[in-house]
Amino acid sequence: MPDLLAPRLRVLFCGINPSLYSAVVGYHFARPGNRFWPTLYAAGFTQRLLAPSEQHELLELGCGITNVVDRATATADQVLPAELVEGGRRLEAKARRYRPRVIALLGISAYRAAFHRPEARLGLQPEQLGGSRLWVLPNPSGLNAHYQLKDLARLFLELRRAAEGE
Repeated sequence: MPDLLAPRLRVLFCGINPSLYSAVVGYHFARPGNRFWPTLYAAGFTQRLLAPSEQHELLELGCGITNVVDRATATADQVLPAELVEGGRRLEAKARRYRPRVIALLGISAYRAAFHRPEARLGLQPEQLGGSRLWVLPNPSGLNAHYQLKDLARLFLELRRAAEGE
């Protein structure tokens, strides 16, 4: 799955890994039921609800998309811990190269495993990653039943306000 990247983005959203569906269609967060695009709209990152096929419009808004792990799976729990650790190293290299203001990692469990932070909480993290501020948010997958769209939108809105205020 190709990254959606440009230098000095306001926010680089980082998923855990692509779904099999996303890998087939070639767009991030494309699986039906994924709440990434509705959450971006509800949190004010976009002026309208974008379809996954319109992902390139995010770059014009100062946002991009990457993944911790490149390998597509049916569910994120199929990603191996070693893949997350290696993916964390690759993400840090991307941060150093592209210098986004904020990296928003979408998945607290993946963040904890990739960066050896078992006690990490959602929100702004105390450390930076490759010179970028690091923010952890819930995974917007429809399989993540812990968070409803309104909860995701509230948390993403906190990120948006922080990223705009820096």
